[in-house]
Amino acid sequence: MTEITQSFSDHEQIPLKDYAEKAYLDYSMYVVLDRALPHLGDGLKPVQRRIIYAMSELGLSATSKHKKSARTVGDVIGKFHPHGDSACYEAMVLMAQPFAFRYPLVDGQGNFGSPDDPKSFAAMRYTESRLTAYAKTMLSELGMGTVEWAPNFDGTLKEPRMLPSRLPNVLLNGSTGIAVGMSTDIPPHNLREVVTACIRLLEQPNSTVAELCEHVKGPDFPTDAEIITPPEDLLQLYETGMGSVKMRAVWEKENGEIVVTALPHQVSPAKVLEQVALQMQAKKLPMVEDLRDESDHENPTRLVIVPRSNRVDTGQLMNHLFATTDLERNYRVNLNIIGINGKPQVLNLRELLKQWLKFRMDTVIRRLNHRLDQVVDRLHILEGLLIAYLNIEEVIYIIRHEDKPKPVLMKRFSLTGTQAEAILELKLRHLAKLEEIKIRDEQDVLADERDGLEKILGSQARLKTLIKKELLADAKTFGDDRRSRLVERGAAQALRQEDLVPSEPVTIILSRSGWVRAAKGHEIDPATLNYRAGDEYQHSTHGRSNELAVFLDSRGRAYSLSAHTLPSARSLGEPLSSRFTIPAGEKFLWTMSGDPRQKIVLASSFGYGFLTDLGNLHGRMKAGKAVLSVPAGAAPVMPVTVTAKTGNTIVCVTSDGYLLAFPLKDVPELSKGKGNKLINVPPKRLKAGDEFMVGLTVMSEKQEILVWAGQRYLRMGTKDIEHFRGDRAHRGRKLPRGFQRVTGIELAED
Repeated sequence: MTEITQSFSDHEQIPLKDYAEKAYLDYSMYVVLDRALPHLGDGLKPVQRRIIYAMSELGLSATSKHKKSARTVGDVIGKFHPHGDSACYEAMVLMAQPFAFRYPLVDGQGNFGSPDDPKSFAAMRYTESRLTAYAKTMLSELGMGTVEWAPNFDGTLKEPRMLPSRLPNVLLNGSTGIAVGMSTDIPPHNLREVVTACIRLLEQPNSTVAELCEHVKGPDFPTDAEIITPPEDLLQLYETGMGSVKMRAVWEKENGEIVVTALPHQVSPAKVLEQVALQMQAKKLPMVEDLRDESDHENPTRLVIVPRSNRVDTGQLMNHLFATTDLERNYRVNLNIIGINGKPQVLNLRELLKQWLKFRMDTVIRRLNHRLDQVVDRLHILEGLLIAYLNIEEVIYIIRHEDKPKPVLMKRFSLTGTQAEAILELKLRHLAKLEEIKIRDEQDVLADERDGLEKILGSQARLKTLIKKELLADAKTFGDDRRSRLVERGAAQALRQEDLVPSEPVTIILSRSGWVRAAKGHEIDPATLNYRAGDEYQHSTHGRSNELAVFLDSRGRAYSLSAHTLPSARSLGEPLSSRFTIPAGEKFLWTMSGDPRQKIVLASSFGYGFLTDLGNLHGRMKAGKAVLSVPAGAAPVMPVTVTAKTGNTIVCVTSDGYLLAFPLKDVPELSKGKGNKLINVPPKRLKAGDEFMVGLTVMSEKQEILVWAGQRYLRMGTKDIEHFRGDRAHRGRKLPRGFQRVTGIELAED
């Protein structure tokens, strides 16, 4: 026995790079052309096309009885689509859901899902289905020579490469799909609008996209929700073939309650209720008291939102819900289609309709030519039959006495093989005299039809007229009014977090070690609270739970937090260092809260300061916001709030007992910086660190101030202050004996 040896050199060698590239490209093209993208002609993906064709082969027309869906799925995967039965059934269910397809192709009987859960449909062994009347527009011309046929996956059957759609289904029902490296998102449209645009393009081939958009005003989803995308954006979408569409739920006010009657396309009512309920549980919707789903058979969508009181601005509330829930949704549009050249391409509205009309015109021409061939063939046979009837006795004699009558008949009467075969196929019952009359009548009818077909095929104008009439007839039969209204609305704006928090009085308390907490109400005495060992009270301010709490550190940087996020005063609080980044050695000194427009005076212990809005201290940075420039060796003094009640006189005092009062209008108003000199503290004193500005306050004519020196205080009214009045940046006057070491200044309580 001869030993046979083989080596790798005996086999074809392909670099792995080339093999992988070819394999991936082949797979990519398969996904693009045979799975994910619809064809422009019938607007269907291969699985959808095969389902519809298989159902037509089973005789499941709109007038037939429903049959089990499993029967259809079995035929589809057994004859044309050798893939998973569940995926095939899901594709069929989608074409039967009136909330998914604008013009459903399948008429389902049984549980075919719901808007709440589109995939909650029953198994195919339970449901029944048949084609809808609209599906007739896909199939009525199938047997008229209009399409090419290809062998199925095992070569035992033929299937159509395309369905001869009489309407631009690719726009009417839309399509979505993800291929390799590309995707498609085609929204559904209104049949009447698209047909009028097609007719406009037939009559005026040079029509622009803008002119076609006079008819196709926008997508038309199978829902009564509103499309709020501006017309100019929709026009841009149709001009480029790419863009987005925004849909918003429809609501009305009924007995003080908000009733949502329509949701955006493919939005689940249960999901919306869940989204709103989660906000309520998180206390982010204090203005909503209750939530109900009153949807039933008569009202498919009826979601009720109950405001907490009549004072709630329902428009503002709905605007917030539009911005934070699926009550408003954005839909991507990408008109990526397999064109009539068999290649994927993104088309604008004009090119799309133009290519579809070319497809439709080719289909009609093929249909007319097919029919013309049938008419000519039938006339040819009728001509032979008429010869036979005129010579019936001789024909019968030849058939009776000749072994092979066909060639004899052909020779005797100058017949073709087709005519002779037709004569031989005649039944005896058709030999009556009456048949001759029928033949002549049929000849006349067919001759007229032949002439008509030839006229249409010979004239582009007649062909366009025929297509136009057929489009109008289908629009009359299957068209309906627009469902998705086009309404211009302003952009939805979510409420600020502060607006969603109940406005309650709170006292914000800061400890010397930088721990913070918030107590409900303004009556609390912060000094009486418990503090951590070694810690004590530093400062507090009154505010509201829906405002920002501001903290000023020893460097003059401001930090902001929402007051409602602070821990309760029942606890010891939490360190601000866990929320913010502050260098070692620095600390938090003061806290403020209130309206962002509220005026405050910021100053440093070196006597410099300025007037600013509290809002200028607001910021979200963890490292704080630079507001007050504090010179080396100085520190911020306690900020002072300026209101109409506090008046217009500012009083500054130094640690050595110098006091100066001057008009508040002399203080500069800045957003940040060092400010101007308020009271003159001699530089030599500053260097020695002996004297500094202790604080300041703002008072009115009817108010009094308290100047503290340790445990003692000096009460001063407007008359007392007159002695200390002067110009800004002056030294001021010395306080009486006993107040040479001042520790603080404040307004006296009424």
